[in-house]
Amino acid sequence: MRKFLALSILLITACSILTGCFLQERQTGLSANVFTTDRESQPTPDTTGFQRVLFPQPINFPQDFGPHPDFQTEWWYYTGNLDSQDGRHFGYQLTFFRRALQPADKIPARRSDWATHQVYMAHFALTDVAGEQYQAAERLSRGAAGLAGAQDEPFQVWLEDWQVNANGQDTYQIRARAEGSNGRQFAINLNLVDLKGPVLQGDRGFSIKGPEPGQASYYFSQTRLKTSGTIQAGDEKVEVQGYSWMDHEYSTSSLSEQQVGWDWFAMQFQQADVGPLPQLSELMVFQIRRADGSRDPFSSGTLIYPGGNTQRLDQDQFQIEVLDYWQSPHSGATYPAGWSIQIPEAELYLTVTPYLADQELNVSYAYWEGAVHITGSIQGSQVSGSGYVELTGYSGSMGGEF
Repeated sequence: MRKFLALSILLITACSILTGCFLQERQTGLSANVFTTDRESQPTPDTTGFQRVLFPQPINFPQDFGPHPDFQTEWWYYTGNLDSQDGRHFGYQLTFFRRALQPADKIPARRSDWATHQVYMAHFALTDVAGEQYQAAERLSRGAAGLAGAQDEPFQVWLEDWQVNANGQDTYQIRARAEGSNGRQFAINLNLVDLKGPVLQGDRGFSIKGPEPGQASYYFSQTRLKTSGTIQAGDEKVEVQGYSWMDHEYSTSSLSEQQVGWDWFAMQFQQADVGPLPQLSELMVFQIRRADGSRDPFSSGTLIYPGGNTQRLDQDQFQIEVLDYWQSPHSGATYPAGWSIQIPEAELYLTVTPYLADQELNVSYAYWEGAVHITGSIQGSQVSGSGYVELTGYSGSMGGEF
C-alpha cells in the first residue's frame, strides 16, 4: 500500500492536530475540539457506521481513483525521483489524506457552504541532493467551500493550490508550492504519464494488515509514471525528468497495540541506465514492526513485471537487514539509514541507500520519508534504480492510532 497504512496514520493523526483550527458544533454537528495537539488525550477512533475492508471486491477504473467517503480514511500518495540534464538529482513527495469525521448518514443537513464531515491533510517535500537540502510543508483544511476535496471523473484531488489533475487518458498534472522552514521557496509543476496502468496490491487489491476483521485496506498503485516538468529550489527553476509512483488506499482500520510502526519500500529498477529491466521492473515491500522488536507476520510485498503482472510476497519470502542508522537532530528519533533487501526466490539482492540522511518530516507527526538509491543484482544482472522509503513509529508508537 504504497505507504500502505502509512497514510492512514498520518491522516488520523492530522485530524488530531490541526493546530488552531476548530470545527464548531454548528458547522459539523461534532464537539468543538475536533483537533488538538495532545495525542495522548485523544479517544480511540470511533469506526461505527463506516464501511470496513473485510474481503476482496472489484476495483474499477477510473472511478476508484476518486474518493470513497463511506470509508473513514483514504490517501493518495505521489513520490518520484527526477534528474536534470546536468545530472542533478531530486526527490519529491506530495500526499493527500482524507479523514471522515462521521459517517455521511449521521451528518444532519446544513445550509452553510463551510459545513463538512471530511477533513483533508497534505504533505509536500522536496529533496535537492546536490544542494543537500530537504524541505517539507503541511496543510490541513476542511473538505468544503472548495478548499479541499477529491472527485473521480475526471480525477482530481486538491488542497488549495496543491493539486493533482487528470488531463487526459493516463496523464496527470501535479502542482504544489510552499516555503520551507529556512524561508526558501520550493515547488513542482510536473506532467505524469502512466506507462503500465494500475497494479493491485495484496489479494486483488485487498491488503491485510492484521488479524482482526477489517484490519485491512483496498490498495492499488501506479508504479511507472513517466515524469517531466520543472522543480523550483530556492530561486532556481530546473527542468527535470524521471519516474514517479502513486499509491491509493482506503480503509476503516487500525494497527493493533502491538504493531508500533512500519518500514515501506517502493523501488523502480533500470539496467545499465538504459531502461526498465526485461525480467522485473518494480518492487514494493513493507514490514510492520511489533513492540517486542519482531516483524509482524502480516508484512508483505509485490514483485511487478514489465507487462504489469505481479507476484505476491509473504513475509517469509523477503529479508530486510539494516546496514546503518541516523539520529534526527529535530525529533531525536533514530532511524535506519541503509538496508540490504534479499528475495532469494527471485534471485534479487539489493542495497538501498538514502540520497540524503535527513529526510524527516517534522509536521503533525514526525516520520522519515525519503528518496533512495538502489544497487544490486536481479537474476545475475547488475541493476541500479531509485525509490522511496517511509519509516514510521520511530518517534513514538503507532499502535492503536487509527
